[in-house]
Amino acid sequence: MLSVSDHVAAIRREGDLIVAALRGAQLDTMVPTCPEWTVRELAHHTGRTHHWAAANIEQPRATPLSSEEEAAAWGDMPDDAGTPDWYRAANERLVRALTGAPADVACWSFLPAPSPLAFWARRQAHEAAIHRVDAELGAGRAVSPLDEEFALDGIDELICGFYSRKGGRLRSETPRTLAVTAGGRTWRVHIGPDGPRGEPGEGPSDGAVEGKADAVYLALWNRGRLTDLEVTGDADVLTLWSQKATIRWSS
Repeated sequence: MLSVSDHVAAIRREGDLIVAALRGAQLDTMVPTCPEWTVRELAHHTGRTHHWAAANIEQPRATPLSSEEEAAAWGDMPDDAGTPDWYRAANERLVRALTGAPADVACWSFLPAPSPLAFWARRQAHEAAIHRVDAELGAGRAVSPLDEEFALDGIDELICGFYSRKGGRLRSETPRTLAVTAGGRTWRVHIGPDGPRGEPGEGPSDGAVEGKADAVYLALWNRGRLTDLEVTGDADVLTLWSQKATIRWSS
């Protein structure tokens, strides 16, 4: 399992790659993996998310920030020339908040984790990684490689975190199970009329996908090609995932 310091290092690393992509991009370019956003909107979203996360850590309490507090957290938006430096400042603020907070900081969080600090470090590391891929693609660059352990950690967060929450569009009137295998680890996603539930471990499944950790990570986040994975059993279960399991944040 990755530590808070591992995730903070990933936030720094992914942030550097985002800045490099932004400096080489036309900000009006549409992002192919986020077709509703330009590179500019992607940068603004990712920076605002870092500021929002940092503010929740800096102002610890049991409830989330209000919309007014969120807007105050990120301040004035930059012009195009200042966008890379504005994003870098947001990334650095997040790193300072995570490294400066006590391990037992009691702030709001929204996914299961050993602690709120561990939640924010992990969530923002993968937020940065996925949007780094978006930024590189929007800039017409090759996608930088992902560390295997980091990718496995991200698969676990997605399956056991995001897709174990109530709500969302991933549902099936007929219960189905998708098995996901990467890096010697397996998870199962149970999809029923009330939504999905993810868990680690092997067991019966209707369909299964297997591949290299980075390929599975990107495919499950709809940033990679499903054709890069080995699919067995009922391929319709994977189609259901690709059509319904999309996490969307407003820009």
